Amino acid sequence: MAKWGEGDPRWIVEQRADGTNVNNWHWTERDVSSWSSVLLRDLLLGVSLKGPEGVVELTEVDRLEGESSINNRRGKLFFFYEWRLRASWLGTSSSGVKFRGTVDVSNLSDENDMDDLDISVSLCKDQPGTPLLSLMKKTGVQEVRRVLGEFVHRLKSEFSQGMILAKADQPEPPEPQNQKDQIQTSIPQTQIQTSRAQTQNNQIQTSRAQKSSTPRCSSGPAPSLPGVPIKTCTFNLTETFQTSPDELYRTFIGQEFVQVFTRSAAQVDGRRGGQFQMLDGSVRGEFTQLVPNRKIEMRWRFRTWPSEHYAAVSLELEERGDETELRMECGGVPEGEEESTREGWTRFYFRAIKQVFGY
Repeated sequence: MAKWGEGDPRWIVEQRADGTNVNNWHWTERDVSSWSSVLLRDLLLGVSLKGPEGVVELTEVDRLEGESSINNRRGKLFFFYEWRLRASWLGTSSSGVKFRGTVDVSNLSDENDMDDLDISVSLCKDQPGTPLLSLMKKTGVQEVRRVLGEFVHRLKSEFSQGMILAKADQPEPPEPQNQKDQIQTSIPQTQIQTSRAQTQNNQIQTSRAQKSSTPRCSSGPAPSLPGVPIKTCTFNLTETFQTSPDELYRTFIGQEFVQVFTRSAAQVDGRRGGQFQMLDGSVRGEFTQLVPNRKIEMRWRFRTWPSEHYAAVSLELEERGDETELRMECGGVPEGEEESTREGWTRFYFRAIKQVFGY
């Protein structure tokens, strides 16, 4: 046993302001398989080609099997991913005849370079020969390789944030650049999306969600600007999540969870009086009351609202069997901003959480 004051310096908690994972010595792992599957689907469905032979586009992702994770050990990041993909393509020749085929990728993994990917293109069995097959084999394969390379780049650039913790004597990371002015009109670069089929399925599963009341508006002093009159509104939302109250509670106040479902860097101090900032600075506020697994209250604002004006947001969680019902009340919203605020919460909080974490 080491003498007092002569312990292994890698375990000295003073080297981290919060005493967590000192010197990044411990192995930490982040599973990003859900995020990866959504992004891969979106990138593939965005592939479209045009040439003298006609037009070709990927229309469906028929197989998407695999996993992704990021690991930190001794201050170094290790990226692991392995995916098997199949997509369907639809081509329209210059004469207007339509043809169908498939694209298969069997070895998208951290062990293979992009140039080593095995990408095969074929026509469906009942389809006659067409020059569009050559277009896909030449230009289409290059485009598929490009979007898969973009996936790897995003994996290594976006989700590395927060994996290596700063020491107490290191400066805080700079505030994100290219901040968005309005989240209701500017979607984050890595906004969570699903295919049309997934979206329809989510709509069926959440038919009870997104209940709202008519906004109640009144004139009065702004909560954070005493004596300055401003007309504000209050609205309510109710959502049902397929998870437990404790998991949903952590999702709202945990920095890593927030960074995952918002797809951007975030600063979240999940304690009473702790401040938060997310979506490239478009949203910020402070937790005013926290009742673990039951209630979250906060001061919350959009960047574009009047200076220093905050809404009062209350989230109440109630277990209902294998589900959790979330009841939200948002008061003090500037008049004219209630629709965009409601849509922002529904889209960038509730819907994003459900799609990413499967709730």
